[in-house]
Amino acid sequence: MSEDARSDTPSEPLGEHHTATRNEKMVIAASSLGTVFEWYDFYLYGLLATTISAQFFAGVNDTTAFIFALAAFAAGFAVRPFGALVFGRIGDLVGRKNTFLVTMGIMGGSTFAVGLLPNFATAGVLAPILLVTLRVLQGLALGGQYGGAATYVAEHAPNHKRGLYTSWIQTTATLGLFASLLVVIGTRSWLGEAAFASWGWRVPFLASILLLGVSLWVRLQLNESPVYARMKASGNTSKAPLTEAFLRWGNLRIVLIALFGAVVGQAVVWYTGQFYALFFLEKTLKVDGMTANVLIAIALALGTPFFVFFGWLSDRIGRKPIILAGCLLASLSYFPLFHALTQAANPALAEAQARAPVTLVPYEAKCSVQFDPIGKNKFDATPCDVAKSYLAKAGVPYVVNPEKWSDVSPGFVSVDVGKTRLFPPSADQLQDIGRRKDLIAAFQKDLQAALTAAGYPAKADDARIDKPLVVAILFALVLLVTMVYGPIAAMLVELFPSRIRYTSMSLPYHLGNGWFGGFLPATAFAMVAATGDIYYGLWYPVVAAAATLIVGLLLLPETFRRKIEE
Repeated sequence: MSEDARSDTPSEPLGEHHTATRNEKMVIAASSLGTVFEWYDFYLYGLLATTISAQFFAGVNDTTAFIFALAAFAAGFAVRPFGALVFGRIGDLVGRKNTFLVTMGIMGGSTFAVGLLPNFATAGVLAPILLVTLRVLQGLALGGQYGGAATYVAEHAPNHKRGLYTSWIQTTATLGLFASLLVVIGTRSWLGEAAFASWGWRVPFLASILLLGVSLWVRLQLNESPVYARMKASGNTSKAPLTEAFLRWGNLRIVLIALFGAVVGQAVVWYTGQFYALFFLEKTLKVDGMTANVLIAIALALGTPFFVFFGWLSDRIGRKPIILAGCLLASLSYFPLFHALTQAANPALAEAQARAPVTLVPYEAKCSVQFDPIGKNKFDATPCDVAKSYLAKAGVPYVVNPEKWSDVSPGFVSVDVGKTRLFPPSADQLQDIGRRKDLIAAFQKDLQAALTAAGYPAKADDARIDKPLVVAILFALVLLVTMVYGPIAAMLVELFPSRIRYTSMSLPYHLGNGWFGGFLPATAFAMVAATGDIYYGLWYPVVAAAATLIVGLLLLPETFRRKIEE
């Protein structure tokens, strides 16, 4: 059936009464439980990025180690589109149920194995290689999981409640994150920070084997999707789903529109609101890890019901306006919200920035990006590198202002902390290998004294954190996540015909969330490291959300009145 014909097919009236049957409730509960478990597995790594950077990337400088840890986090996302192709094809060929049982087993086994890995001190470079390998397996499994669960639930749902039913699947990502937060917080409280950092971080990974057993047992109780069963009985299943989905322009065009007109914006809003916000609190604002986890857990608990609300609302007013409104609000609000987060979570940092901003003034000096993939650069060969390296390690925001070049002698660099000006060793002085270390140490001591005098804190003062306001800001970020994510599964299911639905919807979803969303934390922090501006990384989600808004307004069709049996 053509896309035009499908779009003109009305669904059951929206006001038709329908009470979920026991079987439908079982389908939603079982699919959601299994998906919660898989997201729990996947997100443990993200929550423990700071700890994992110390355990597995100890051979490089601190800034590079953290970016590497985020990049390894993103590696699992990078392969999700390939998992979507492999398992999406299998799901359209042999069925929805068995496919996502296989993906769950791969995900659970890989997560358990992370808890058994040797760290860098024990195994050297083999440790991060093994870690990334397991992350890749997780990503492949997750690439096949989401499309199966969303398709399975949607194909059990009545047409006029598809947004509501699939929104329960949408809550699973946040519930999985919330569950992993609770386990991490509980383990940290039970063992203490020292033991947790040493070996206790393994406990949440190892505990996942119990959840895997429960989730597999529950899903084994389910039957195949009725839509797929009827299609298979009538002999209408696709013999070449990849060809039909991506080599025929009619369907490929819808795949591209779904990706750039909906999923990219949804992805960056999701990962900014749930992950970048957490990393920003812990890494940039120096909030204690336990405190940051608790605050975001509270915000997630408050925000999670809105996934269901916006899914329900999309059954009445449409998917498109809600998703695009979330993109619009995100692109307009991220900069003020993150500035407010700094004021609420680390007011001393905000006050120091306002009172004594740090400015790096190079005069024709070479300044490197503070990222060293092979761990060989100590950033001590030029005055600019010496200054930037210390500021980045200390987490002090700064700006580079070459317009003040006239104030600095050729070949020199100055660091202005308010009205206090300091000079790192000159390029000529740094050539003296025998004195280099002492010269740098003396400069760092003077710079730290100036920063301390200006009020720059080593970490956030827990007593000064306005915790209700921090939760309110985090809740606002999560609310935007629920707007874009609540209706997206129903929309993707409705965009594609049954015979190639699993394959067609999985690829744009995982391209958007795996590549545009998954790489957001690492890319945004690399942007911050390059510029010294702690808010500069926000340009990534702001531009992506705005671009999705434009493409979606122009090209994305509304789908909420479609039937999906064809």
